[in-house]
Amino acid sequence: MNILVVGNILKDVYLNIDTRKENLETDSRNIKWLDVSFDASEHRFFNRESSLGGAAITLEVLEKMGLKTTINGSDLSIDENGLIVKSTPAETYRYIMIADSKVSYFVPSNYKTTDFVALTEFYDYLFIDRSAELDQKAANKINAYLDISPNTKLVLYIKDYSNIFLRKLIPRANLVFIERNRDESDFLNAPELNKIGNDKIVYLTEKHFSYLDLSEKTSVERVDMLTHLSVYSIAAATILGGFILGKTVEDSLKLAKINVENSRLNTVLDIKELEEIKQNTDYSDNLELIAANMVLRPKGILAADESGGSIHKKFERLGIEDSYENRRDYRNLLIETPGLEKYVNGVILFDETARQATDSGQNVVDYLISKRIIPGIKVDQGLEKFENSEETYTKGLDGLAERLKEYYRMGLRFAKWRAAFEMVPSDFAIEENCQILGKYAKECQLAGLVPIVEPELIYDGDYTITQSAEVTGKILDRLFKELAVLDVKLNACVLKVNMIIAGKEFEKQSPSKEVGKATAKVLKEHVPKNLAGVVFLSGGQTPEQATENLAAIIKNGPYPWPVTFSFARALQDPALFNWKGDATNIDIARKAFLDRLIQNTDILK
Repeated sequence: MNILVVGNILKDVYLNIDTRKENLETDSRNIKWLDVSFDASEHRFFNRESSLGGAAITLEVLEKMGLKTTINGSDLSIDENGLIVKSTPAETYRYIMIADSKVSYFVPSNYKTTDFVALTEFYDYLFIDRSAELDQKAANKINAYLDISPNTKLVLYIKDYSNIFLRKLIPRANLVFIERNRDESDFLNAPELNKIGNDKIVYLTEKHFSYLDLSEKTSVERVDMLTHLSVYSIAAATILGGFILGKTVEDSLKLAKINVENSRLNTVLDIKELEEIKQNTDYSDNLELIAANMVLRPKGILAADESGGSIHKKFERLGIEDSYENRRDYRNLLIETPGLEKYVNGVILFDETARQATDSGQNVVDYLISKRIIPGIKVDQGLEKFENSEETYTKGLDGLAERLKEYYRMGLRFAKWRAAFEMVPSDFAIEENCQILGKYAKECQLAGLVPIVEPELIYDGDYTITQSAEVTGKILDRLFKELAVLDVKLNACVLKVNMIIAGKEFEKQSPSKEVGKATAKVLKEHVPKNLAGVVFLSGGQTPEQATENLAAIIKNGPYPWPVTFSFARALQDPALFNWKGDATNIDIARKAFLDRLIQNTDILK
């Protein structure tokens, strides 16, 4: 691939100055500036360095990614020491004053206009760099070149939407970088951008890069801007290089993050270094942190992920029409409950809900994030019977990796998969379902999502509390064996499990004190200590029964991991029964919902 970069080559001059207050002024935004009237003979510069900036940064990044690059028709290359060998001198000097960790930039009020040299060679890519200052003449030349070279892909960097000549090139662009630290209203209402579609736009700020309508977002930690290597220039060039090399959007954004955070004065990373760091940098730290936050006490996790069939039965029981609007209104009743963030760390969503909007018009996932609630998603696709058997397995592994990638782009950060076991399950059913749970958990962590593994012994049944303990223990042993085989990181994995309780059809129901002791015993004997946490499902218990049993389990601690709740019906039913599909009942329904949340979180304090 051959790339032509159009832009200006700058000379960055770094002046580290002493911090005597009399030589600095503070403006209305509390930014310190050098007092230009100071006596230079009394002011000490303790360090002075220079480097190339502007379009030379873009060249350096692309060349170190193994791509052949030319700037303004003149070759620039990297020598054996990793330094730029220039044949085009810098036209503009930019002085950068550094004092008290504050940076001030002194640049000419008018940059030199960027020329576009007449070309006879056809390039694969034409990149209008961040440093470019185009006028009508240069824009006309670029248009003429694209007319005679229709296979050349145009890439634009737009830092200022007021440049009318640059704007006129947007309809011809294959990719546009937008710098969003400025007044965004100009960009968001730009008719030229609306015409080309979000799949051609990369948004850049000092703190993150995002693609595809902000859904694929990568945060960066380096925002100091203390090197010549501007966050914007490195990011744009690395993302472009990644795309040209055939990298995925996700990988390209990761490489940009790595390059920005690891670059130093006069040097960026080459493609080998980028790949090595990327290979050694996985989601482990982030996943562990997310998992820890999912099980923080005294909060729990709201399960609002009923499948279409389950919610249909709920609505039918109360005479509520099972429509798209009613499902949205019901889920929104729960999600927009004022103060929800005080009681839950996360919410498990159904796919339909994750794509809907709240009453305020905000996407549900974004709304939860704005409330510091971690959004999660149910990813299994229900139960299927084994061939020639009444026992079931959970389906949904087909296409799971791609679905998880989409959910990650949507902002979801954990997933849930349920395996249901009737009493008494065969060894075959336990093994098959645990293998499926293991594969799901591994795929989640590879995609950047924390897995909730949910092996559930169905409460509907005629069995004793002793049998419940034996079967649950057996399932957990097989599950954690499978997770170990697949190298699933347990400190980034959450177990959602049934309480140890006699079946609903058994003649003698289990008192909460007995449930607490039996459940604690099973957990301590069968759950590894390095697990991120345990959350309990209510499994068809009444709201009051689930709360009483949770309290008894907590009393039988302490445990080596956080223990909390992830209830569905035990939290939702009071709200549903009060709502009944009538909008005038929303306040009453939300009060009933909050009452259940408060009673459960009070237990955890």
